[in-house]
Amino acid sequence: MPGPMRDPGPSAHDAMVRLLSTPSDGGDQPDYTQWSVPQLRRRAAELAVPGRARMRRAELIEALRTR
Repeated sequence: MPGPMRDPGPSAHDAMVRLLSTPSDGGDQPDYTQWSVPQLRRRAAELAVPGRARMRRAELIEALRTR
C-alpha cells in the first residue's frame, strides 16, 4: 500500500487564474485580460518585449503590465 499522498501545491492553471484575475495597478493601462493572444503579441512587439514569440498568454499579460 502506498504512503500518504504529498500535496502537489498550486497548479499552473491556479497560478494563471490568479494572475489574470489580479487587477492592473496602472490606472490608464488597458485590460489585457480581454485581449486575444495575437493582440497581446502585437502589443508586445510594439514595446519590444524580448521572448514574446515563446510566451504563453499569462506571461504576455505579465510582461505587458510591467512595461
